[in-house]
Amino acid sequence: MDDLLREFLTESAENLARLDREIVELERSPDDPELLGSIFRTIHTIKGTCGFLELGRLEGVAHAAENVLGLLRDGRLSVGPEVVSDVLAAVDVVRAVLDGLEATGAEPAGDDAALVARLDRWSAGEPEEKSFEHLF
Repeated sequence: MDDLLREFLTESAENLARLDREIVELERSPDDPELLGSIFRTIHTIKGTCGFLELGRLEGVAHAAENVLGLLRDGRLSVGPEVVSDVLAAVDVVRAVLDGLEATGAEPAGDDAALVARLDRWSAGEPEEKSFEHLF
């Protein structure tokens, strides 16, 4: 593993530890602009470095999460349990990919299309898809 990747993994682990605390705090203070800005910057930093290191899977998930967090930060989307759940799912994928990178030095394979699609729906302002199967 090269030094740049090792440094990225160390920095990202520190950022994710802070991010976990901030997301818990966000549920208590959903309108805190400084908190939303910090969460956005953390994902933005990870996404930006992914492009430089050519980590396509990680970049795709981080980019979709960053878009949602930007809308939350700008007040164009309200913090709620559903959107926070999808952001947390993205953070979980980011963590899993980083763990895979640390273990093998390569980005692990995975299909994040469903998660990215959910995040993209939030970014587009589309309502969450609901299932009406329980009605029939």
